[in-house]
Amino acid sequence: MIDKLFPLDKNYILRQAQFALEEELLDQMVYELKKSYTHLYNPLRLMDETYERILDTFEYPSDRIRLIYRQLCGIYRFKNGDNQLELLFDGRSHFDKFKEEWESTFLSWVKNLGHHEQYVKTMLRMTLLFDTESRAEWAENHCKAFINQHFELKVVKRQGELKLKVG
Repeated sequence: MIDKLFPLDKNYILRQAQFALEEELLDQMVYELKKSYTHLYNPLRLMDETYERILDTFEYPSDRIRLIYRQLCGIYRFKNGDNQLELLFDGRSHFDKFKEEWESTFLSWVKNLGHHEQYVKTMLRMTLLFDTESRAEWAENHCKAFINQHFELKVVKRQGELKLKVG
């Protein structure tokens, strides 16, 4: 299960919904990454070696992209920190409602992040254009820093605990 990213990270139903969607949304994240690369760097869709490799790669180390996904999960829980359950009159469970809201927001965020070259380049180095572990680690760190900056968050480590703060 996803660990707490900040002291009041107590929306357990939302965390379960995010965890249930993880594999599906990781695939969607890579699909959007391919679209973003095409839009930013190859709008004419000219087939060169790099573009062909990006389009044809479906196997890549997923541990780093999973960390980015979980970072986005934590940011969403931080920004939507109210864990009071509302009354639902449409027959859905809170789990289903949270899944729908999270998926919609996540896809919106990934599309928005895909307009930024730094995000696209670092994500590609970690996944589809993976070559060495050291480059992937560098890309992961830069991607996490970019996402925190994009969402205007600071990660502060105090007493061995990571805490998110609005910057």
